[in-house]
Amino acid sequence: MSEDRVRSSIGRLVPSAWREILLLVALVGATVAVYWPVHRHHFIFLDDNGYVVENSHIRQLNWETVKWAFTTYRAANWHPLTWLSHAVDYRLFALDAGGHHETNLLLHVLNAVVLFWVLSQATGRRGRSFAVAALFALHPVNVETVAWIAERKNLLSMFFFLLTLGAYYAYARKPQIGRYLAVVVLYAMGLMCKPQIVTLPFVLLLWDYWPLGRMLAKPKSSSAPEAAADHIPAKSFAWLLAEKLPLLALSAASAIVTLKAQGAGGTIGGSFNSFSLASRLGNALLAYLQYIREAVWPTHLAFFYPHSRIAPPAWQFAAASFFLLAVTAGAVAARNRRYLAVGWLWFLGTLVPMIGLVQVGSQAMADRYAYLPFVGLFLIACWGVADWAEKWQSSEIWLPAGTMAVLVLLALGTRRQLNYWSDELTLWTHSAEVAKNNYFAENMIGEILLRRGEPEEAIAHFRASAAMEPLFTFPHLHMGIYEEEHQHPHKAIDQFREVLDLTQHAPTLAKVVRTTALVHMSFAYNELGDYADQQKCLEMAAKQQQ
Repeated sequence: MSEDRVRSSIGRLVPSAWREILLLVALVGATVAVYWPVHRHHFIFLDDNGYVVENSHIRQLNWETVKWAFTTYRAANWHPLTWLSHAVDYRLFALDAGGHHETNLLLHVLNAVVLFWVLSQATGRRGRSFAVAALFALHPVNVETVAWIAERKNLLSMFFFLLTLGAYYAYARKPQIGRYLAVVVLYAMGLMCKPQIVTLPFVLLLWDYWPLGRMLAKPKSSSAPEAAADHIPAKSFAWLLAEKLPLLALSAASAIVTLKAQGAGGTIGGSFNSFSLASRLGNALLAYLQYIREAVWPTHLAFFYPHSRIAPPAWQFAAASFFLLAVTAGAVAARNRRYLAVGWLWFLGTLVPMIGLVQVGSQAMADRYAYLPFVGLFLIACWGVADWAEKWQSSEIWLPAGTMAVLVLLALGTRRQLNYWSDELTLWTHSAEVAKNNYFAENMIGEILLRRGEPEEAIAHFRASAAMEPLFTFPHLHMGIYEEEHQHPHKAIDQFREVLDLTQHAPTLAKVVRTTALVHMSFAYNELGDYADQQKCLEMAAKQQQ
């Protein structure tokens, strides 16, 4: 359908200023309505405890809190503005989880609104921009970011990312040092929330290509030239690249600090986290395809997707490579549809920091990583479908009706996915059901049952987790403690030795695990009457604390 025809039809009934207000009201209202049940949800033990519940540093909001936020590597990250955000929330809500959830929802709504505003300003296409923002607001893959309080960093970094795009548009229209400084400051603030946006200089180059039209002249055959190109002068590629150098310097600094923070934080699991280059590269290629599947058909979403740790078969590697290269070549070649290249390279490029080429943690992928990259795919979908409707002069009713139908289906999927986050046991049980060999989910189910005082039920899940992934530390620790408490000292010692073997090369965080294993191991030796080995365990445990 022609957007111009739709705009003309609606314009006869609703003045232009009110149309934008109505779209914003619809966007905000739909997002809040779908996500509102989240305010009744609780904290998630994983990360929410470290970020909020057991974090004494955020319980005051003063100069000491600010100094701590800017100097700590807690949670293996450097994101001072995120810590300060949690401190503000604690000042307002203390440990009322509902208030923290409502802040996350507010930020998600703001992100959808700013995305709509940025796209509408840069492209002059209000209807298509609204569709992109609505897909972003209501897509089920974003539930993890909104419903997990610890992912405040994702929401905040996206907020400043989008504000940076808006500031860049203002700078491109009228280059001034003050406007450029606004771009730099907003980008720096985004990096201080979460370093996932380090690819923003790359995105700005794409933005120069389309919709701003600063890079290369638009061909006359270009369909529906964007409004921005009419009043933004083109620049040479060398100029555009030089313009990004201060931003690239910020990206490099953020990457260095992040690697330092990850090193200081350490990773529990020892050899489990030794992923070969072939396994990381293969997983990255297949993850791109899985993300595309989730964008199109968002079912079987899990809190944790296990990494196979082995390289995929050669045919899968070749097929995934061919598909990604073919789509990239096709998108770049479509010069008269520049949004194809921009959307596709946005998706590919912004996923690079999280795709696992540098492996952090043991997940193969994560829904929260799609929060920013999926905007690129939404651009392709909304502009592509609208262009197709214009070309074939479809009925004026079909495009808005089809869009509404898709949004309703996504909203229903989001509400269903949100229900899985209502309590931890439901969340992890669902993850174990939809992701094969989910050793991490099995272990988390066991830990939840332990906290509920159900050790007999928990041990079955620890055993299942260890069977799925023998190199994962925590099930062995829990099984050792279970055996020691049930007067099976030999079995307990075997499990604790496994823990010590798996964590011998793991830094920092492994100290807690090793200390726990050694203390309980000393109890097992005491039960056997082996007081010499008991003393050795206690001495080793004391050294772990030094």
